[in-house]
This record gives sequence, structure tokens and C-alpha cells, in this order.
Amino acid sequence: MKNKYYITTPIYYVNDKPHLGHAYTSLVADTVARYKKLFNKDVFFITGTDEHGQKVEEAAKKKNTSPKEFVDKVSKQFVYLTELLKLTNNDFIRTSEDCHKEYVKAVWTKLEKLGDIYLDTYKGWYSITDESFVADNEITTDKKNQKIGPSGDILQWLEEPSYFFRLSKWQDKLLEFYSKNPDFVKPKSRYNEVIKFVEKGLQDLSISRTSFSWGINVPGSSNHIIYVWLDALFNYISVLTKNNKFDNYWPADAHIVGKDILRFHAIFWPAFLLSANLKLPKKVFAHGWWTIDGEKMSKSLGNVIDPVYLVEKYGVDQIRYFLLREIPFGEDGNFSELSLIKRLNSDLTNDLGNLIQSIVFSSIKLDRNLYKDNKVKLATTLNVLVNTIFKINILIQPFLPISAKKVFHQLNVQEFNDFTCIKHEIKVGSKINKPEGVFPRI
Repeated sequence: MKNKYYITTPIYYVNDKPHLGHAYTSLVADTVARYKKLFNKDVFFITGTDEHGQKVEEAAKKKNTSPKEFVDKVSKQFVYLTELLKLTNNDFIRTSEDCHKEYVKAVWTKLEKLGDIYLDTYKGWYSITDESFVADNEITTDKKNQKIGPSGDILQWLEEPSYFFRLSKWQDKLLEFYSKNPDFVKPKSRYNEVIKFVEKGLQDLSISRTSFSWGINVPGSSNHIIYVWLDALFNYISVLTKNNKFDNYWPADAHIVGKDILRFHAIFWPAFLLSANLKLPKKVFAHGWWTIDGEKMSKSLGNVIDPVYLVEKYGVDQIRYFLLREIPFGEDGNFSELSLIKRLNSDLTNDLGNLIQSIVFSSIKLDRNLYKDNKVKLATTLNVLVNTIFKINILIQPFLPISAKKVFHQLNVQEFNDFTCIKHEIKVGSKINKPEGVFPRI
């Protein structure tokens, strides 16, 4: 069995700056990556930005700038967030990179030669928010008689020439694959959603547009732009080919995504791969959404949370811990600063922080012969407690990496980044450093 592990975040759409949801997905993926490294896995972890499409083109127009200048600026904010969160990603892929664009064109040519792409005309309702055409059974009508899509946006009627992907061809193959791989989509509730959707029947998918120009041109065409999802999804492979890592790491072990883009990853993506005769990823895990003080996070409500603000105010580990601790992964959750402060003070400061400080401080006192009675018995007890802290600290590294470094420093031992080191023992002695506030009260 290969000792490799490949994990990805979705590449984030750059029509606006990063928000709490982006930070959450990234921190989850990074925690898994760190955990796998603790067990000596050779991990390849990537994140990045999705930079093409109509939404980006329109956002650039509103800023009176070119799409390229716009994506360069916004992408830098995502790179900065990656650095601020101390992520351990091996690469940051941008779909505007030449290597990615060339790979997508090569895939298109391959699928076309195989007969899975054909030219026709599309007529239907289109969601700019989702960059996707919407089936009739997913459309609702508001009080103004406007067509509303699954994401709540007003749909536009679209008629234009379009290349199509023979998605319907792969319906039975997908259902067969899901049946043989019941853990492909997690959690189970999302798996069931995917099955039900595919069982209803798959229609061929429009995979090109002519109404905007910001994207990858269809090979041999001057006016057709490749569908943003066919473009974006192949980043998971183009980043490997760029690094000459495809044979080492594909198929991916886990794609971490938000539930709003599950269909693209669990249906369209496997179908594209089946057509291209490429192996399918092992798992797609769809997490829930965060509400803010009980309200859906949205720009119109003005409650979008800036993760940079949170990290600068409370600390990286603190935000990481709260987001990972507050809800079971896969479910929806609510964020409030009051809940954050309560959780940090209760779990980190009062429980873990005070335990560590008390034991380290007592060990230093013991070494200075402040305890005259039962010193041997006390030393034995403290040795047990110190080693318990040592072993706990090895295990919490994926979840509290910066704090774990501080605890190793207090114990005056090197960082142990290998789970097998949990068998080691350390001794209480004069080399233990003076305790410091690992988890200050908020």
C-alpha cells in the first residue's frame, strides 16, 4: 500500500475577498494533512483560486478594471489568508496559470475525440451565481414571477450555441460506482442526495459559453469559452502535472468541499474523469454552512465575517480550535464572537491551559527542593503528569500546531512530529522552562 496522501480544498472563486467559510474549509483540510503527516504519510496538500467565468468578468467591470488585474488582486488576498492561517499546503494553484489552461485544453481535445463533446444550441434558465444551467424541477417562482434557482438567485433565460458533454451517457456507470464505493461521498446524508439526483436522470451538460470572454477558449474556436466547472475541477490534476506528481498522488484521497458545490464534485467531476479514462478520487467530503449570530452569512445583510480580523484579534490556533470544535464536521453551525470567547476561555484557558501551567510550574518548584516531604512520591506523580502532557501534546499538534510548539518549549523537548514518539518518556528536571501563557484569557 502506498504511503501517499493527497488532499485538496476547493479552489476559491475570486469574485470577492475571502470570508469565514473559506477559512473553515482550509483549516479542516490542513488539519487532516497535519494529522496524516503525524502518521508518516507523504502528504500533498493543495489549495488555490478559481479565476474564470462570468461572475469574475462582471465583478471586474464594477471595479473598472480588467479581469486579469482583478483576479491578480483578489487572489493575493487568498494567498495572504493561506499564510496567515499557517497552512501547510504544497502549492497554490491559480486557473489563470498557463500550465492549467494548457492541461484543460488537452482534456477538452481528448473528450471531443472520444465523442463525448458535441456542438448544439442551449435554451434554458441559467444561474450566474452557480455558473450553471438549472433544471425545471429545481426552479421556483417569487412574488414578482421571477425564476429563482437553488441558491436563491434570479435566473436568466439563455439561448446560445453551446458545446455539450454527454453526461447522460455516464448515469448508469456513476450509479454503479456509487454502489461499489458507498464512502465516496460523506456524510451519508449527502451521499443519499447524490444518489437521488442521479437516479432522477442526467441530461447532457452545456460546457461552453459565448456571452462572455473571460476564460479558456475552446480549442479551435474563437468565441466559445470552456464552462467554468470543466475548467476549475481539473485543477486537482493540473497542479500535479505541473509539479510532476501525478503518478505519485493521483487519485486524490479526499476533496474537502462545501455542500453547495457537492453536485459538481460528486457527479460532474467523476463523469469527466470516467470519460477521460482517469481514476476517480477516493472521497468527497461536503461540510455544512456557517450562520452568523443565527443569520445566513451574506453581503446584503452585512454580516460576512473577515477571517483576517478574527485571526489578528484572537490568534490562529484559537480560531482553528473554535471552528473545528464547535460543530460535528458535515453539519451546519453558528458563529458568534460571544460563543468563540466562551469556548476559548472554557476549553483552552481553563481546562487545557491551566492543566499545563500547573504541572509545569509544580515541576519547576520540585526541582528547587521547595518540597521537603514525600519528594520522591511527588516526583513520581509529576513525572506521570508531565509525560501525560507530553503525549497529549503530540496528539494535539494537527489541531493546535502553534500552541503545541510552545508546550514542547516549556517541556524543553524537541518537536515530535511522529506518532510513534508517543512511546517516549521524558523526565522532570531543571531543564523544564518557565511556564508561559499558552492560552491567555480572552
